[in-house]
Amino acid sequence: MPSVLLIEDDTRIHKTLRLLFESEGYSLEVASDGVSGIEAFRSTKPSVVILDLKLPKMSGRDVLREIRKEAASQPVIMLSAISEEVDKVLLLELGADDYVTKPFSPKELVLRVKAILRRKETDQEGEKIIRVGDLMIDIDRHHVSVKKSEVRLTSTEFKLLAELASKRGRVQTREHLLDKVWGYTYEGYARTVDTHIRRLREKLGSLGDSIETIRGVGYRFREESE
Repeated sequence: MPSVLLIEDDTRIHKTLRLLFESEGYSLEVASDGVSGIEAFRSTKPSVVILDLKLPKMSGRDVLREIRKEAASQPVIMLSAISEEVDKVLLLELGADDYVTKPFSPKELVLRVKAILRRKETDQEGEKIIRVGDLMIDIDRHHVSVKKSEVRLTSTEFKLLAELASKRGRVQTREHLLDKVWGYTYEGYARTVDTHIRRLREKLGSLGDSIETIRGVGYRFREESE
């Protein structure tokens, strides 16, 4: 049974999501503040973490940083009352795999969780080991290295890189990447792709230039890394 850890201090949200997730066949663990959220994460090893940005005792940002230190590939969906696009981008830059803005549809949140779990469970088509120059992507081990040095990626960053590199030389639109990596194509979410591409380039260092921007279309991974 897939497990969800909800780190959120609003008890009304606890009750609503517990009923909904359990009806969908998920177990739901709840923590009401950042400190207990970290403890619950360490003890339960959840399939997905749903994390509120504003929490007592320890902010959602700090909780996310702690999670990323211990489990770079742990799927995390952020909840935020912030509506400005710049702040949504900031959440992704902090390492969130996805975000949902309050007030939100509980059913939409369940769909986001399902999309993330579907990405984790679906085997990557084609190559299991992808090598492009000094870059190596091991699909089964969920491991990426550049010049034999490990590159720590979130689950979404890994999926995005694998999708680009497995189809190197081919242009992929933002809409296609949203569908393949995130599992949805909601209008206005193109910035999500752009933000993750920027983070991916930074983490790949000199090989980040292998991901080319095709203006007005999307992105392409060069066939050979220089």
